[in-house]
Amino acid sequence: MTRSGQAGAPGLPGRADPRSITDAEFALFQGLIRREAGIFLIPAKKALLEGRLARRLRELGLRSFGAYYRRVVEEDKEELVCLLDCICTNETHFFREPQHFDFLQHQVIPEWVAQAAPGQRSRRVRVWSAACSTGEEPYSLAMTLLDQLPPSAGWEIEILATDLSTRALDQARAALWPVEKAGEIPPQYLKRYMLRGARTQEGKMKAGPAIRSLIRFQRLNLSADHYPVTGPFDLIFCRNVLIYFDPDLRGRVIRRLLHHLEPTGYLFLGHAETLNGVSEQVRNVLPTVYGHARDPQRRPDLPVERAMGAGPGRDGGAG
Repeated sequence: MTRSGQAGAPGLPGRADPRSITDAEFALFQGLIRREAGIFLIPAKKALLEGRLARRLRELGLRSFGAYYRRVVEEDKEELVCLLDCICTNETHFFREPQHFDFLQHQVIPEWVAQAAPGQRSRRVRVWSAACSTGEEPYSLAMTLLDQLPPSAGWEIEILATDLSTRALDQARAALWPVEKAGEIPPQYLKRYMLRGARTQEGKMKAGPAIRSLIRFQRLNLSADHYPVTGPFDLIFCRNVLIYFDPDLRGRVIRRLLHHLEPTGYLFLGHAETLNGVSEQVRNVLPTVYGHARDPQRRPDLPVERAMGAGPGRDGGAG
């Protein structure tokens, strides 16, 4: 049985109406979410947090946000995962920011093919989608890479897709979306790699086995001190999530991502994100596309306080 919250911790009086969160309760959740996920909720997000948690309170039969906070921190550590799921924004699209996919198709992949022919590089390609949300990004990458780097030519493609949200990862693993999203996918890829639902799946589409087999999904918190992944990666996509972190955490996350990037690899950020001010550590290939500094043997150590500029907007998982 869970406590109803009527006893009330200091500053958290029990109430019958869970639809209204007090400033004191918001401050507690604000601190908890920042500690656990690196996401800082400004005061203007109070109504957003209230709306996203109210349903969970009803599901658990709790009468106050204070009772829910106590449940998360004192009684049920697994509920923290549900809390973080609630605050994650999982809006994303197939082939979002098309310039990134154009860059892959017309520059990066042809370079790899040219280098592989005389044995200057391996035909194994490893990619990390570091905030994969409901899967549209890693499946877009799978289609792009498989189309030009077929197994019949000796290529091996591995895509790691991670996110903070277990709910988003479950959707990504299912690889099932409304058929209306088909308009986001180039026609040649749609025909080759996607399946149209029938009968009970009418109105839906599913990723075909050729691209599903390339992707492995894993829960990962970008604000953690250690990333349980095995690098290095040729490509790392971490788009439209770092803008939710404070400057100190952004810098640490960027350093960790670059530590897992091949010396000749590429890091892709979102349209509102930049590494301006750290040009001595990374080189700007295109807007929002970065590589290591010119010396391929030198692993970057980015200054924390200058790691990234931020702008509004987000598309993808919270971490």
